[in-house]
Amino acid sequence: MMVDVVIIGAGASGLMCAIEAAKRGRSVCVLEHANRVGKKILMSGGGRCNFTNYQATSAHFESSNPHFCKSALARYLPSDFIALVESHSIPYHEKTLGQLFCDRKSQEVVDMLLAECEQYGVSVLTSTPVKSYDKKSSGEFVIKTALQEIRCESLVVATGGLSIPTLGATGFGYEIAEHFGLSVLPRRAGLVPFCLSEKDKAKYGVLSGVSFDAIVWNDRKQFREAVLFTHRGISGPAILQISSYWQPGESVMIDCLPDVDLQALLLSKKQTGPKLRLKTILEPLLPKRMLAVFFDEDALNTRLADCSHERIELISACLKQWSIKPVATEGYRTAEVTIGGVDPDELSSKTFEAKKVPGLYFIGEVIDVNGWLGGYNFQWAWASGFAAGQVV
Repeated sequence: MMVDVVIIGAGASGLMCAIEAAKRGRSVCVLEHANRVGKKILMSGGGRCNFTNYQATSAHFESSNPHFCKSALARYLPSDFIALVESHSIPYHEKTLGQLFCDRKSQEVVDMLLAECEQYGVSVLTSTPVKSYDKKSSGEFVIKTALQEIRCESLVVATGGLSIPTLGATGFGYEIAEHFGLSVLPRRAGLVPFCLSEKDKAKYGVLSGVSFDAIVWNDRKQFREAVLFTHRGISGPAILQISSYWQPGESVMIDCLPDVDLQALLLSKKQTGPKLRLKTILEPLLPKRMLAVFFDEDALNTRLADCSHERIELISACLKQWSIKPVATEGYRTAEVTIGGVDPDELSSKTFEAKKVPGLYFIGEVIDVNGWLGGYNFQWAWASGFAAGQVV
């Protein structure tokens, strides 16, 4: 079989690229090794697909080449994908911080993409792993599956990263890149919960399920969102965000009361209500279970009159500058993205074509570009798929 374009991977970027290429009259075949398309789309956002973010700009992405993502993101905006969603009458809402979710189910986004593929004649083959691939001296690529040999002018790798292997994630895209002589940067899990030491798990494990608003930071980045205690460690949006900027051996700092100057509050209450007990001030601010782990009962029952200035400083620091040292992340099992991947410097930022291999393209998460939590990585998928779809 001969087609103009073969796309390996029927995820967000691959399907978007297929639609755009087919719109230009190109014959397109999408090969997906899993038994259904868009598995990450289906599970994202708790099954409601956080499909983009109103605020998405290049500032919300990290890469070994921070300029690489700018062109694609500027040419395909959140408003462009929103227009596509609205054209299929899919209801959606903004949850928080610009994050857009389907009102109903993620399946509607997958159905939308498949409907677009059908409209423009894209062939989508599931349960079709690639057995071999090569480029002939004539310039065409030869792709072999268990059932057939497919020849094409343009080969697009949209295989994603290593995150969530239970959904079928593999390192196949990196193998293809290395086969053709492209540099692949070291990979690690991003947007992922932290695991704590056995000692810290014993201390904080009783808080599993407790969440609170916080500022989480290290020397490189700061985020304000929810933190959630788990039986393995700590999670929640703020933790997932900072995990992409964390290196093993480092601590992260957490302000459990971002809207409260606790030291000033305690000093003020000491003046106006010296007989008040510490817990009377703290219990309206944080969950009681959490306070019971951070302070013993005697401390919580201490009258403010008996708290020295130094002790008030220590109490404040305990909650405003809580330092915690993760021992690891939960890894790819629960990671939302893969940090690292195909070196962006190997690709054209406008077309996503490999500079060394004409006709070979890489899009989406397989490249060393990763976004913040909250729909940004889907916007990268749409934008990179759109950009490549204009030229393949």
